[in-house]
Amino acid sequence: MATLALPGTELHYEVVGCGVPVLLIHGMGLDGRMWADQVAALADVAELAVPDLRGFGRSPRESGVAYSHAADLWALADHLGWDDAVVVGLSMGGMIALETALAAPSRVRSLVVMDGVIDGVEFDEGSKAMIKALFEAAAAGDLDGAKKVWLDGGFFLPARRNPELEPRLAEMVADFSGRDWMGDDPHEPRPKLFPALPRIAAPTTVIVGALDVPAFLDMADVMTARIPDARKVVVPDAGHMVNMEAPEVVNAVLREVITGA
Repeated sequence: MATLALPGTELHYEVVGCGVPVLLIHGMGLDGRMWADQVAALADVAELAVPDLRGFGRSPRESGVAYSHAADLWALADHLGWDDAVVVGLSMGGMIALETALAAPSRVRSLVVMDGVIDGVEFDEGSKAMIKALFEAAAAGDLDGAKKVWLDGGFFLPARRNPELEPRLAEMVADFSGRDWMGDDPHEPRPKLFPALPRIAAPTTVIVGALDVPAFLDMADVMTARIPDARKVVVPDAGHMVNMEAPEVVNAVLREVITGA
């Protein structure tokens, strides 16, 4: 594990393997550990950088210091001596992957968005209720309650059918600072993704678990339709945490993207 000092944080990251540069961007409330199955399977063809984003996992976030995740990720790429990279993200990480691609389009070899979140597509009623309950608990200072709402919600239910995945998810969420749920996030203004999707120039693969909540299925359809020449891969019997639930399928797609074969 290494660190990169940036204004307002020390970004913790791991680099494994040798080959094509690949950034792996984790989801909300999680950290780089969610990519363990991909790191183990792809290190023979890729140099995989797995950061804990600012405010997540082991990467702290100072109050009042403006930042953007996209800028942090390109700073990490510069630190590693990468001219470009394959950019991969899941859920919130998928949103950040899109923002990262828009911030430096010439540096993105390929883009993979898994169960990604974008603006302009309304959440389904079940997800709305879960998110409302989460923020109510956080606003009341009940971070443990907010984390329980998060883990019990529909985003994680398919993954938690697997007794090996449930403790991995619970450990990451337990380690989450929760600051993104408490209104303490000086992130710079984010681009509106829905109107920007047609500007994505990199070859793009949209992956979605067939058992994900309706909103993410809709978002996958929108991304596939609006990003030029994007392809969609639907993974059967997997939900929102598709990379952990169906690692063999996801790893095969990623290997194809990375190697071009």
